[in-house]
Amino acid sequence: MRAPTVCRYCGGKIIKAKSSVLYGKGNQTIYLCTMCNAYVGCYAGTDKPMGKVANPVLRLKRQETHRIFDAYWRGQGLTRSAAYRWLARELGVPEENAHIAMMEMDECERVIRLCRDQKKEAAI
Repeated sequence: MRAPTVCRYCGGKIIKAKSSVLYGKGNQTIYLCTMCNAYVGCYAGTDKPMGKVANPVLRLKRQETHRIFDAYWRGQGLTRSAAYRWLARELGVPEENAHIAMMEMDECERVIRLCRDQKKEAAI
């Protein structure tokens, strides 16, 4: 994934910064919108973004999605890699696109429903 340069929310300039700019501590690299503070973190020790820039609402939805998805695959005894392969098949997308950090609100909701439905089926 390429480093973002223009904010998809407000059109503002995105700069490379450290997480301390937002949190007052930390040294992780992030890409931050100078206008609306939407941002995305980077993989540790790199300048490679982990996903798409997100505003606060989308970040919260992604966190919720991760909690539910992680609990689901762990409960199924899957590895993280196997869980993402399963998710890619279920969503009908290439595995490299089946990451929560890449998802929009509707895609997060779909993952949440999918995990909850699978859990219900397993209980029957």
